Amino acid sequence: MECSKRTITGSWTVGDLTANHKLPSWTLFLAVCAVGIGGTFQYGYNVSIINAPTGHIHKFLNETWSSRYQMELNPSLLTLLWSVIASIFSLGGLCGAHIGGSMAIRLGRKGALLVNNFIAILASILMGISFPTGLFELLMVGRFLIGVNTGVGICVQPLYIGEVAPKHLRGAMAMGSSIFLTGGILTGQIIGLRELLGGEKYWPFLLSSSCFPALAQLFFLPWFPESPRYLLIDRGDEMKCTKALKCFHGPLHYQEEMEDIQRERFALNGEKPKKPWQLFGDRSVKWQLITVIVMTMGQQLSGINAGLLIDYMGRRLLIIGGYTLMSFWCIVLTFSLTYQELYPWVPYLSMASIFAFILSFGLGPGGITNTLTAELFTQSSRPAAYMIGGSVSWLSFFTIGMLFPFIVNGLKQYCFVVFLVESLLVACFIFFVIPETKNKSFLEIKREFQHLNFRERIKEKEAELCERRQLCNEC
Repeated sequence: MECSKRTITGSWTVGDLTANHKLPSWTLFLAVCAVGIGGTFQYGYNVSIINAPTGHIHKFLNETWSSRYQMELNPSLLTLLWSVIASIFSLGGLCGAHIGGSMAIRLGRKGALLVNNFIAILASILMGISFPTGLFELLMVGRFLIGVNTGVGICVQPLYIGEVAPKHLRGAMAMGSSIFLTGGILTGQIIGLRELLGGEKYWPFLLSSSCFPALAQLFFLPWFPESPRYLLIDRGDEMKCTKALKCFHGPLHYQEEMEDIQRERFALNGEKPKKPWQLFGDRSVKWQLITVIVMTMGQQLSGINAGLLIDYMGRRLLIIGGYTLMSFWCIVLTFSLTYQELYPWVPYLSMASIFAFILSFGLGPGGITNTLTAELFTQSSRPAAYMIGGSVSWLSFFTIGMLFPFIVNGLKQYCFVVFLVESLLVACFIFFVIPETKNKSFLEIKREFQHLNFRERIKEKEAELCERRQLCNEC
């Protein structure tokens, strides 16, 4: 398949939302699909498929333990083994987030995604042979490795998409990550039905089916170019960068993107990619880093995506509005849970509140967090920022999974007050800290944050200038 050079004459229209947003070439759209199938799709798929065979895995653990030790498996130990199988996925994801940024720097964005698929294939083989070999330890190792695969995927995928997309479509294209995540969850639920692979005989095939998205990406992704920003800024290969830009944006419309990359390259002045711990000591990205950490922690609730609204209404308005609506529905849900026996229609209000809460999340935090992570950092800091954001995301995912049952037991119907407080705090933080990034280059966004990162120095210089003016006036 050759890079398409045909420019789409029409708009990518949804009413008036995208009247001015044309997709430069089909290659750009297909590249998002190629990276998504082995990225966030894998995450959603593997989170979803583990639920269907729970009972069958319990039976497998019991039978294996009895065969191996000639004694029944203690119920508490069974719960512990199942908890390890389920939660080790998160630990693998944490490790994947740590190595994903380094892989993206050394192998390139595309190269990292391709190599990552071999981890998924190995994990699928181990999970598939765990039942016939009678080794539940292979199931644990496989779940850990598929966690590593998804950790790398959800770190590198938005990095690639954010770098290949034109700035006026960056938000809409980054929504591909959320779309493939939702698609993975839905596909996993369907494949996990008892009539398909969710039955007792087929659950090892269900867990090993993770190899198919990996094989699909290994087949499709090599046809697409590497990230143009990586090629020029990190590798200094202008010829390949130009070829990639022509492929993604068309031979007549690539110059603007090329000039933007050249400006960023000149501004970085040969600066090498940074390590995660270096970002914590870099004052020039202080508030960008705080923003990523706060938003990533806030994102670990649940949700869907905001579609093309992100490039129409802007990131700031959508994410503040999303968290504000989430706070409102938390209040409604708390009241409906407290007084659900008062009127017969109150339980239906509770159900509607939950759906509205998820929709509100999707209209803001669900799809914008990954987009902003790409936009708030320049090329040298971006991979490390995704490593930090991914680590925070997986730790938050693990922590909430562990703590939420205790929150429910302790607070009962008031458990959503915790999310109410969190949503309000994140909304306030975004209101006072994050500027609008819509249709701005990475360098323009960086300049806006300089006022926050170096506020004290700016005040000192202003005071110094005032003193000099006073002295001049006195003279």
